Amino acid sequence: MSDITIGLAGLALGFVLIALRMQIGAALALISFLGIAMILNFQAAWGIVTAVPYNFVGDWNLSAAPMFLLMGYVASSAGLTSGLFKAMRLFLSRLPGGLGVASVGACALFAAASGSSVATAAAMARIATPEMLRYRYDPGLASGVVAASGTLGSLIPPSVLMVLFGYFAEVSIGQLFIAGVLPGLLSALIYMAMIVGRAMANPEIAPRVDEHPSVQEKMRALREIWPLPLLIGGVLTGIFLGVFTPTEAGAVGAFLAMVIAASQGRLTGPVLKRAIVQTLSGTAGIFMVVIGTVLLTRFMALSGLPTFLADSLIAWGSDELMIILLIAVLYIVLGMFVDSIGLMLLTLPIILPVVRETGMDLVWFGIVVIKLLEIGLITPPVGLNVYVIKGALGNLVTLQNIFRGVLWFIAMDIVALAIIVLYPPLSLWLPGLMR
Repeated sequence: MSDITIGLAGLALGFVLIALRMQIGAALALISFLGIAMILNFQAAWGIVTAVPYNFVGDWNLSAAPMFLLMGYVASSAGLTSGLFKAMRLFLSRLPGGLGVASVGACALFAAASGSSVATAAAMARIATPEMLRYRYDPGLASGVVAASGTLGSLIPPSVLMVLFGYFAEVSIGQLFIAGVLPGLLSALIYMAMIVGRAMANPEIAPRVDEHPSVQEKMRALREIWPLPLLIGGVLTGIFLGVFTPTEAGAVGAFLAMVIAASQGRLTGPVLKRAIVQTLSGTAGIFMVVIGTVLLTRFMALSGLPTFLADSLIAWGSDELMIILLIAVLYIVLGMFVDSIGLMLLTLPIILPVVRETGMDLVWFGIVVIKLLEIGLITPPVGLNVYVIKGALGNLVTLQNIFRGVLWFIAMDIVALAIIVLYPPLSLWLPGLMR
């Protein structure tokens, strides 16, 4: 059996194990160990499996991931995000579909603080969706808008997915963060425009809310949420100006979140304990998957499969758009069954050699990949955010309603993806100012 055949067989076995619901990190580690043992020998495989995780966990650059998680969990646990929907509602509710538009804005800000699509969807579902249902919004729209807008946590920085992509692709995490700003805002604006357009065409799906908040009420709402934009803006500005590295920015962000929470009397012992436990749990889960991916990368390199696939694709056609289209189909199909972190890390060892061979800009490609992962979070039949929304809302909406609602947003995501692909300066202009 050739090394390339062993590589293909290992990938196939990996997909089977993941389909059988085996933990992704464990599945990748197992097939990597078996594959390396077949290509080299048992002793070499054992040496790699024992050495690689230790060296990986000790990498300084990856400390950004738990720090950004801590920042988000402190902000969430201390209630710094609690007034987001209320504030957005006061300013936007009079628009057609205003509560839906307010939900997109609130999710975008929450996502920027938490860096987690799942956390954003779970939190905002309990706040925004019941309010929209109370005003007789269509259940699909009321739930779908939160499921889809929660995915903005992947693209709007700081994002754990960007940290992991930057590490594996050997790309500046700071440039990835800054590159995600405009595509993230574009995605949010496209969502908002679609909601307004649908509400104008069919007012029954999103009845108008007849509210006339005073200037004083709006100012009070802004006073409640000002720390969050300040926190996010401070972290991103510091990275953009080179005041600190993205790794340092995670620690600065976590520290600032604690300072803001403490200044408002919200950083109690239980709040801090809950944030730390959530951070440890989230970091352990992510690192388990990443360790498996590091081992898979070694296995793939030894098998020669990535080089073989890269040469085959380029021989078939080196057109950049065609390769992006093939990668998009791969991600959208696999995104129906595999979570975003697992999918990205499972595929990067295969597709990065192809991308490098064609000379694509890896910062731009990173944004394209993360946008594709966002789509996978809401794509049936296993769109993770959809099930998070269902779990948060219980019997308020059916699973069919949520999937029906997200179809509109999937269409808008494809529009946003097309713009990002066809107009690279949207992603590269801001990072270019840093170089």
